[in-house]
Amino acid sequence: MNTKTDFIGNIVAEDFRTAAIFKRYGIDFCCKGGRTIEEACKNKKLNPEKIYEELDALPKNNDTAIDFSSWPLDLLTDYIEKSHHRYVEEKTPVLQTFLDKLCKVHGDRHPELFEVNTLFRESAHDLAAHMKKEELILFPFVRNMVKAKISGGDLTRPGFGTVENPVNMMQHEHSVEGDRFRKIAEITNEFLPPADACHTYKVAFAMLQEFENDLHKHIHLENNILFPKAIQLEKQFSE
Repeated sequence: MNTKTDFIGNIVAEDFRTAAIFKRYGIDFCCKGGRTIEEACKNKKLNPEKIYEELDALPKNNDTAIDFSSWPLDLLTDYIEKSHHRYVEEKTPVLQTFLDKLCKVHGDRHPELFEVNTLFRESAHDLAAHMKKEELILFPFVRNMVKAKISGGDLTRPGFGTVENPVNMMQHEHSVEGDRFRKIAEITNEFLPPADACHTYKVAFAMLQEFENDLHKHIHLENNILFPKAIQLEKQFSE
């Protein structure tokens, strides 16, 4: 890993511990992972040397980290569905209930809650449709490519043409969700409850932050690992 020349997404794909460092500096490693550290720092007026130092200071022995980039693509799609898709499906209704309650109880003193609620409701709606497209269209084709590669059989061409078409759509939708949650984080002062927050208020904000963290990892696994490898695998069938 060359931290000065590699794209941020590749750095995180190689060692997910680096994601915490990028997050601390407000650098998007999932939706905007196709940049170098220097490019990202220039946009945010940060000193890249500080980030290089923190990355270099990470312990070299990282046996406990999961190397997702080495996983077979069919296994990775299964993991994304069972871990991240299921997380969204389980947490969304709970979090939506909390946000609705906060608007009713605290909305008069904190009108910003209504915008947070609207943004999250839009995100929940779009994520549900997004995940179904992956589960019913993109992921099955990725699994078919893996099977064909292993068996040496022919690959049935999908109706969407090349895998790059749904990948481009998914990446665009990832960017939309990334922008939404950046807005939510901004409105909530990075998910910091106000001084008069009740227990439900604190729990809701903690859940929002956890939801964002999971979404970042979810998008990272797809944008920086699954999608590039799926495009690379498809090209092998035309060689």
